Formats: sequence, C-alpha cells, structure tokens
Amino acid sequence: MARKIILDCDPGHDDAVAILLAAGNPGIELLGITTIGGNQTLEKVTFNARQVCTVAGLADVPLHAGTTRPLVRPVEVAEGIHGDTGMEIHDYELPQPTVGVAEGHAVDFIIDTVMAHEPGTVTLVPTGPLTNIALAVRKEPRIVERVAEIVLMGGGYHVGNWSAVAEFNIKIDPEAAHIVFNEPWPVTMVGLDLTHQALATDEIEAEIKALGTDLADFVVALFGAFRKNYQDAQGFEHPPVHDPCAVAYLIDPSVVSVRKVPVDIELTGTLTLGMTVADFRDPAPEDCHTQVAVDLDHRKFWDLVIDAIRAVSK
Repeated sequence: MARKIILDCDPGHDDAVAILLAAGNPGIELLGITTIGGNQTLEKVTFNARQVCTVAGLADVPLHAGTTRPLVRPVEVAEGIHGDTGMEIHDYELPQPTVGVAEGHAVDFIIDTVMAHEPGTVTLVPTGPLTNIALAVRKEPRIVERVAEIVLMGGGYHVGNWSAVAEFNIKIDPEAAHIVFNEPWPVTMVGLDLTHQALATDEIEAEIKALGTDLADFVVALFGAFRKNYQDAQGFEHPPVHDPCAVAYLIDPSVVSVRKVPVDIELTGTLTLGMTVADFRDPAPEDCHTQVAVDLDHRKFWDLVIDAIRAVSK
C-alpha cells in the first residue's frame, strides 16, 4: 500500500524535487502540501509551491499555507542559498501559477487530516523548520498517538550549516524542534550527514536532461541555480539535494540506512544553539523513539528521483 504523507515544506530548490518525488512515485499518496516560512518568507515559499504544483500538474493536491515565523525568534531566511525568491532559477521561465492555496491554516489541515485517518496511517514529512508540526501537536496532542511517524529533513549529528554544529531548519526555530523531537512518536532525522551524500553531479543532471521533457528542463534549471549558490556560499562543487532524501526513505528504506539513537535539541548553548545532539553510546535505551539517517545509496536515490520526474512528465 502507498504511504500516506503530508509534505510540510518551504520551497526551496530541494523542496521542489521532494514534491516531484512524492507526486511521481506510486509508493506515496500525497495527501497534501503545507508551507512554512523558512528558506524564504511564507508568502514567497507558498508562491513557489504553487509554481511547482503548476509545472507538475498537481492541481488535485491540497496546498495550505502555514506559519509565518518561528515560535519565539525573529524571521531568518536562507537567501544566500535559495536567492531572493526562495527558488531562484535561471534559463527557465516559470509560468504564473494556476494552482491556488486552499482555505484553512496548514496547522489545522495537519490536525484534521491525521484525525480523519486511521491511527498509524499518516506520516508527516517536514522538510523545513518544524513550527507547523510543533503548533499542531500543541493544539491537538492526540495526533501523537495517531501519526505513523515523523520523517524530517533537518539537523546533523556531526555537521552543521547555519552554524558550526546546527543545521538551518533546526537552528532558526529550535524551540519547535525541541517540541517535535521530545514527543513520543517515532522520529527519523534525515540530516546533513546523509543529505550531503545526495549530490546532483554532472552525470545525474545529464540523465535528467536526457528525459527531454519540460519538467526535466525545470529540474535541470533548479540544479543550475542551486549549484552556483552552493559553490559561492559553502564551497560545494555539486549541490546536495537534501529534502527528497526524506521522501526516498519512505518509498524504499533500503536507500537510506539508519541507526537508532536518542536525539535532543540544544536550546541554551552560546555556540551550540540548535544543535541536534545525538547520543551514539551503545546500547540505545529500549524506549528510544528517534533514529538518524547514516548512509545513502546514491544510485538508488537518483533512480527514484529520475523515475518520478519521468512519471510526472507524462
């Protein structure tokens, strides 16, 4: 059976690819897309989500806008990576979006969808800051026992990008992350240690371009802008495409190896605010409900992405 998911995202070049992977793989039933201020402001990332859904023909997937800012901290965006629009792109003219935003706040959509389905059948896949998920669980605590699991892109047990030890999605709203990681639902953290293995190399880009479709051209243009920004901001030769790794894990768990370890969020450290502190000491406690992604099967991952682009292009 297909995995029912809600994709909570902040498009974002890699969020766009995550949407396409979720939409184009038969192993995923995309119940809805919710947006969160993160890579850029909520207004901009929601517009970007509408554009991605328009290019991909996803008119039937409900799209709900969410929270504009972190729980207690000021708005912080990743303009250096994602540009002023949040999904900076060159050599491709995006259409004006025809997909609209559904009525109702993303937090309420998440709650209502989880409560309307059988327990253990809906997975939440946040690929941006965790503010929407934290607010949902505070507003309706019963979703904790009904959600199948949380599979999130964020954090890193050995590496950071928004500080020496903290990843962007966690760092800009660490209080929300603390709430999500400390609820007793299953949490899989697909962090930078894993996603930095998901590089969009020249060879991968050539394979996607060879599909010869408008959607493939869109993805290649995404990678082109993303590559330039990553080279300038963080010195990567090829851009790591973070967010679809979380979706890929749900489609085929063999793509991503995981290890069960306790994870908590640093809220007070002067140098370590937002760090995802993973305790690798053996053995993990019997009641450990968190695990971290460790290794990526690069070929399997990109095969899933390319197949999804091909499928959505039809």
